[in-house]
Amino acid sequence: MSTHALSSGDLTADRRADYARMLGEGGDPGAAAELMEQALELVPGWAAGWFRLGEYRQKAGLAGAAEAYRKAVELDPQDIFGAGLKLALLGEAEIPSHPSSRYVERLFDDYADRFETALVERLDYVVPQALAAMIAATDRKFRLAVDLGCGTGLLGPEIREHVGRLEGFDLSRNMLTKAAEKQVYDHLAQADLSLSPEASGLFEGEAMHRADLITAADVLMYLGDLETAFALISALAAPDAMLAFSVEDSGEPEAFVLRDSMRYAHGEAYVAALCSTNGFDIVATQKTIIRKDGGNSIHGILFIAARAA
Repeated sequence: MSTHALSSGDLTADRRADYARMLGEGGDPGAAAELMEQALELVPGWAAGWFRLGEYRQKAGLAGAAEAYRKAVELDPQDIFGAGLKLALLGEAEIPSHPSSRYVERLFDDYADRFETALVERLDYVVPQALAAMIAATDRKFRLAVDLGCGTGLLGPEIREHVGRLEGFDLSRNMLTKAAEKQVYDHLAQADLSLSPEASGLFEGEAMHRADLITAADVLMYLGDLETAFALISALAAPDAMLAFSVEDSGEPEAFVLRDSMRYAHGEAYVAALCSTNGFDIVATQKTIIRKDGGNSIHGILFIAARAA
């Protein structure tokens, strides 16, 4: 559900918010902010409204954007709109180690119906094909592949011929529904890569160290600090496991940076160190343009790593 679809519960406030949306989309965020202020006078406890006010003020260059985002977080501690990320980008808060899980879940639940059209047809997204080609080049067949952040299942069809059993996990239930329609995965379930192994949803019973192929195509950019994610991967990985994944390339010495897109980019040295710490040797890398965003090319790094002997 989009931010604009979340009602205040007050008809007059909703009407003013709708007018504000039209003004904002029409290129007048200053006037949109004024109308949102009027709406919030009627419903001061409306978290979505405060987030929208922050966006309008920020786009218009008006004071008070951070104040509005802080109010949104205060009213919605789970931060489903990502106001905490906005505050970090404004320099008003520390960059979080990862965004709110509820924000990521809502983002992709809302995006699921148009995800493939937007990403593949409009944004020249190439990671599934490129990563699958790197996997094929290893000339291995795999007993069990676990596709982390599988989304609508774009990678699944690309690697299916190399895999005996294919499992997919994602935070968004709507994305999992789309993946199921492809009838490629043997098992699909919800999981959260920002949580501990016990709470993540990836492990059932004695299911640790079970996968000999683990993939993560364009999912790690929705996490900043990757230590928890790599601990999960290490727990999933069989002794002979291979890991195939992508990151957005920060080109910086820092471990990770938060970009205006509200996605994280990672440093190559940081990723390599995490692989080593968690028992993987990098055997192949490929730097490439992974997608477009706002007309700009997004540079990424594809990795193949093998469980260290």
